[in-house]
Amino acid sequence: MGVSLDHPSNYITTSLRHALNWGRKYSLWPMPFGTACCAIEFMGVVGSMSDVSRFGAEAIRFSPRQSDLLLVAGTISYKQAPILKRIYEQMAEPKWVIAMGVCASSGGFYNNYCTVQGIDRIIPVDVYVTGCPPRPEALLDAVVKLQEKIDHPDRHPEAQFEPEEPHFDY
Repeated sequence: MGVSLDHPSNYITTSLRHALNWGRKYSLWPMPFGTACCAIEFMGVVGSMSDVSRFGAEAIRFSPRQSDLLLVAGTISYKQAPILKRIYEQMAEPKWVIAMGVCASSGGFYNNYCTVQGIDRIIPVDVYVTGCPPRPEALLDAVVKLQEKIDHPDRHPEAQFEPEEPHFDY
């Protein structure tokens, strides 16, 4: 007995947007922007114990043009803020940001004149990870939450991707 390709059960119907979101969900290419102890915890996430590659985010890139997920791990000073913004702007659309740790999320215990009190003052953040430093499991949970946000944009209207007209600065 052979399998007939004309049988109705061999067809899948979906929308193009759902198929693209499913592909994006399991093919995140993170770029770490590590400035403090949270970056060491990120190294633990890509290690064999936590293994972020099980979630489709193992292609760690160090170029913003090859990344779609920015992991900001650590304290950001006002001197670093323009660099962070430029890196974010160089990333291809659609792009997502995870603020890893209390310093990236809210400035942490550095309530002074030189520390940014949360990177959401500079760039939009999709998922916040708590902790000082956060455990690798917390970052894995953030990746899963981001995947949920990518897969179901109708539940998260702020995450819907609408392409912009390209603009070039020469």
